[in-house]
This record gives sequence, structure tokens and C-alpha cells, in this order.
Amino acid sequence: MIAQITAVAIFLVMFGFIITEKIERHYATLGCGAATLLLVFGLCMRDLGAALETLNITPIFSLHFWYEAGTSAESSSGINWATIIFIAGMMVMVEGMAKAGFFQWLCMSIAKLVRFKTKPIFITFMIMSAVLAMFIDSITVILFLAAVTVELAQLLKFNPVPMILAEIFCANLGGSATMCGDPPNIIIGTSLGYSFGDFLGNTGLIAGISLIVVVIYFYLVFRKELVSDVNMDMADASKYTYKIGNKRSFVISCIIFGLAVVLLVTHAQTGLTVATIGLFIAVLTLVAAGKSALELLKKVDYKTLLFFIGLFVVVGGLEQTGVLEVIAAFIGRISGGNMYLMVAIIIWISGIASAFIDNIPFAATMIPIIKNLSVAENIGLPILAWTLVMGTDIGGSATPIGASANVVGTSVAAKEGHPISWGRYCKAMVPATIIVLVISMVCIWFRYL
Repeated sequence: MIAQITAVAIFLVMFGFIITEKIERHYATLGCGAATLLLVFGLCMRDLGAALETLNITPIFSLHFWYEAGTSAESSSGINWATIIFIAGMMVMVEGMAKAGFFQWLCMSIAKLVRFKTKPIFITFMIMSAVLAMFIDSITVILFLAAVTVELAQLLKFNPVPMILAEIFCANLGGSATMCGDPPNIIIGTSLGYSFGDFLGNTGLIAGISLIVVVIYFYLVFRKELVSDVNMDMADASKYTYKIGNKRSFVISCIIFGLAVVLLVTHAQTGLTVATIGLFIAVLTLVAAGKSALELLKKVDYKTLLFFIGLFVVVGGLEQTGVLEVIAAFIGRISGGNMYLMVAIIIWISGIASAFIDNIPFAATMIPIIKNLSVAENIGLPILAWTLVMGTDIGGSATPIGASANVVGTSVAAKEGHPISWGRYCKAMVPATIIVLVISMVCIWFRYL
């Protein structure tokens, strides 16, 4: 009992630090992770085995970690090293693509294709945001899209805020469609043994339906603000075409990106785990970068990787002490074993919670809970997994602090002289979030129950 109370207290302290941002979030999780190892496993439980299981280092040295014929679940207890390695690999690849000018070229090419007309740009950038976020971290997608949107707004004399808001929402929505689209999905996929194809065939379908509705919604909400007084002919537009500096690096980065997509789509068939794919793509990018390899490594977001490591240890403390089993039993009692009610509870609790707290630790906490629920209530685990994915990924869009992409997008806008208030943000995004959560819940009810 004392171990459970201590584990919960450490978890709440960690969340408090993350929400208030008094200290950087990676310091918060690492410090609380160390407290979990010392106080929970050492002082309260006196269980070295639980600490070693949470650190989870041994599997890295097994063949199973790098190659698995067929889909198999990684241990969800403790640090999920497959997630860490995969995210690090994708970070290196994205930095390589950014250096080659891929994102700037793509955005400006599409803008030119639609003749720099604001409403077509608005619609195509929303769709592009969703599609790119299926394969690339949504933070990177928004970082470049928002910057290019501001640049186009200055050129065409329109307000970039509506477009940036729509891009943020679509990036979070697109991220829900695939295993590599959003950090919670990577954690859920590697922990429960789901492949890229599993996500695409389940959450991808829901995201696709939702995207159509969302594009219509944002167009109706913002159409009056997307008026430009500039009538640019193609002679003027040609001056704003992005020039690729190093064509060789550009082509190589595109090939590596294509290879990464192919490996992710086929990893259930090839047996290559996401850790192997992430490491391989990172090495390939660094070799192709040559003398610039060190520069790419310096740009990797190591703070986020450390954040994950500390987080997994703290959640491991909750799991080892049985706290998560208690929570699962509580949800089971509330729903009374009714599957429709259980899906509704999980998706709305996930959505509301993710609007105010980081959806990454929330997803990591919920994974063992839905596993326990699946066993206790005899409900298929995939149903609860897809419910959790949509709740955490979409709920984060509702507020400026709900997801990292939101923070980045609003920061870019503010830096360029277009601050977005909480009222302005939530007025547009909360209804969109509710719409997609309702669509997700209904789709899961009709398809699986």
C-alpha cells in the first residue's frame, strides 16, 4: 500500500511539473524516474527485479528486439527502448530532409500549383499537413508549414492565423492514422505489437473520414477571413519558386524517406522491428550527409528522448505496484461490462485529459490499463487500443497546450506578429475536436461492437 501511494505521489508530482513548466519537462521525468527507482523499488518494495524489469535493458541484446518473424508485442513494462530508438532515427531523417530543403520546396511548389490563391492553398495545406504527419513527426510538419504560411500571408496580404490553426488540427488528425504519425501511437504500437498496416486499416480509416468533415468545417468557419487583395499572375508567382540548393542531397533525402515508408508499411512481413528500421534509416541518413553528419546529430531533440526514458520509469512504478490494475477495475465497474459505455468512457476521458495534459505520458499510462480491462472484461484489446489512439491524438488539439504541434504552431505565429489567444484558439478548435471524437466513437461502435 505504501509503495502504491508513493508511486502515485511521484506520478502526480511529475505531471505537476510538466503542466506548470516550472522546470524543463525532461528534468521532471528523469528526476521522478530516479525517485521511483530509489523510493518505490528500493525503499518501499526492496525489489531489485522490479527495478531491472522497469529499466528493461536486457531485451536490447536479444535477436527478438531487432528481428521478429510476425507481429509480436514488446514488453509494456518500463522503458520501451524500441520507441526511443525509432523516434531518434526518425529525428535524424527529418533533420536531413530539412537541410536538403524538402519541406520548403514542397510547400512553395503546391502554392504555385494552385496559382497562389488563398482558398485553394488553405485546403491543400490542410490535406498536406495531414498526409505529411502520417509519416513525419507533427512538430516538424507544423514548424515548416507555419513558417511558409506566414511567408505566403505576407506575400498575398491575408491573415495566416486561420490557416495555421487548421494545419495544426489536421497534423494531429493525420498523426492518428499511422503507427509512426504521433508519439502515443509509436508507444501503443510497440507495446501491443501492432503494425503500420494495423493502424492504417483501423485508425487510418477513421482519420480519413474525419479529414473530409474537418476540411469542410474549417472552410466554412474561416472562408470570410481567407480573402486576399493581391491578384498575382504567374509571371510574379514564378519569382517565389523555391530553388533547391543541393539537388544531390535533395534526391537522396527523398529516396531515404521513401525507403523508410516502405520499411514501415512492410515491417510485419519482413520481420524488421521499428527499432531496426529507425536505426537503419538514421545510419543511412548520416552516411549520406557525409561531413554534415555531426551537424544533424547536434540538431536531434535529445531532451524529448530523455523525457520518454524518465516517463517510462515513472509509469513502470505504477504498473509494478498494481496501481494500474486498480484503475482498470474501476473503469470496468463504472461501465458495468457494457462495451459501448466502456469505449465512450475511454475516448472521452482520453480526449478531455489530453486537452490539458501531455498525451504522451497519458497514453503510456493507459496502455497497461486497457490490457487489464481487456482481460478482466473479456473485450478485444484492439478495440480499446484504437479507442485510446483516437482519444489521445485528437483530444490534444482542443487547447494551445494539448499537443506539441499546437505549442510550435502558435509560437511561430506569435513570433511573426500574429499572437493567438486561448479564446481565439479554442473557439475554432474545440468544436472540431468534439466533432472528430464523436465520429471516432460512432465508427468504433458500428465497426467493432
